Amino acid sequence: MQRTGFATQTPPALFPSIFGGLGLGLAWHRAVDVFGISRGVGDMLFGMAVALFAFSLFAYVVKVARRPGVLMDEMPVLPGRAGMTALILCFYLTSAGLVPIAPRIAILLLSVGLVGHFGFLVLFAIWWRGAPAEARGLNPSWHLHFVGFILADLSLIPLGFQGLALIIFWITLPIAVAIWALSAWQLTRNVPPAPLRPMLAIHLAPVSLMGTNALLLGYLPLALVFVGFGWLVLVGLLICTRWITTAGFSPLWGAFTFPLAAFASLNLLLAAALQSGGLRVAGGVLLVAATLVVVPILAKVMQAWAKGGLGVKTNAARV
Repeated sequence: MQRTGFATQTPPALFPSIFGGLGLGLAWHRAVDVFGISRGVGDMLFGMAVALFAFSLFAYVVKVARRPGVLMDEMPVLPGRAGMTALILCFYLTSAGLVPIAPRIAILLLSVGLVGHFGFLVLFAIWWRGAPAEARGLNPSWHLHFVGFILADLSLIPLGFQGLALIIFWITLPIAVAIWALSAWQLTRNVPPAPLRPMLAIHLAPVSLMGTNALLLGYLPLALVFVGFGWLVLVGLLICTRWITTAGFSPLWGAFTFPLAAFASLNLLLAAALQSGGLRVAGGVLLVAATLVVVPILAKVMQAWAKGGLGVKTNAARV
């Protein structure tokens, strides 16, 4: 018998937009050194995103505690798989934001994220082996599943675990390249259905994160390669905006949020490192754009959840 009431159908589709909100808060933190602004804006945005994450996580944990089998029930639905990974990646970003003020809590959250990430991959492998052929194909969410570990470096590097950060960087880099290459090949053969096209924006996220971590690890030339590649990807996405968004707003628009915030962060970090006026302007424009994109999408997704329609619309599992 299905339950009714709180947390009976908490949708994983909540978490990509919250993930973007956390990334936006971190991007505003990057702007402090570039523009000399108060850290308060970033703290406010990050704090609000952490609060939303904590409440949404509690609602999802309550759902899973009632019937742990819902985790496997989420797997056949793309918003479910992507949302579950975004939930895990939120632990990495929350950890990164807490490193300067609460390093022990940051390490704890990072550890939870890593354990949860490996646990998700086990569930994913079990589902994938038995899934129909048409559901097993590569899609942009594979960046979240397999390259998302790179987010751990945002905490590992400032915490002093540079050796582990290097290992994660050099393992995830070829995986990201392989997914980009296979995705480009797919686009030449098959046109994604309109409702799934917003997920193409995810391809910008690993570009941004690879560039950011390359810079933090001391590989400045590689970081410049990634920022150049990122601008090519972003321009391509902007040119195709009407085509990508032709199906209208959906929870999958959460795919627009974190990649844009992450790319703003990369430009701002490089602007501070190189004292580049051009990158300073680019980073500022991207930061404003990310704010204007992330906040409304996050608000609409949370509103849809509050009204009770998000779980049904994304076919989230029930308890």
